[in-house]
Amino acid sequence: MLESMKGAIFDLDGVIVDTAKYHYLAWRALANRLGFEFTEADNERLKGVSRMRSLQILLEIGGMDADEAEREQMAETKNKEYVDYISRLEPSELLPGAKEYLMCLRSRGVRVALGSASKNAVFILERLGITGLFDAVVDGTKVAKAKPDPEVFLAASAELGLDPADCVVFEDAAAGVEAAKAAGCRVVGIGSADILGAADRVVGGLDALLP
Repeated sequence: MLESMKGAIFDLDGVIVDTAKYHYLAWRALANRLGFEFTEADNERLKGVSRMRSLQILLEIGGMDADEAEREQMAETKNKEYVDYISRLEPSELLPGAKEYLMCLRSRGVRVALGSASKNAVFILERLGITGLFDAVVDGTKVAKAKPDPEVFLAASAELGLDPADCVVFEDAAAGVEAAKAAGCRVVGIGSADILGAADRVVGGLDALLP
């Protein structure tokens, strides 16, 4: 599968860099302002999910509701706090093997894309110093439907000029694995086989794929 692929599509959070911890801290701060606790276990439900859907889940956990204007304000408040965290990101925070594996793929002529729900993906890639390793970036500013909808991976394969069947997706979330499968891509799960069992292959990290 990995030897024959023409395109590789990477999720961002949890695959290339662990920004999930900063999302969690920002969501937890919002919950605290709203008067309820938001735990790391609660945060598992937000993996691979869009910002507004994440907010909906958070409000459900807190037993709260809000109108559209209030939700927009809450999402903006959370994002400002998150951006403050990631503005201090450094290349040293790349996950083990991430940059090396991207470089390895490019040296083989594999086309590389990012397929992420993040609306801050371009900024994060710049902070990490790896923008030039991607042929295409499809993020939350370019797609309307969140994973497990396959839109992000269909768009990424299209931007690479490839059939989804010729692409392998690298994902750490069950919703992302489901989305990749629905797009017609093959999938490498990054993390636990207990969570990512639907993937074609599961490894602990990109460093496990280095030659």
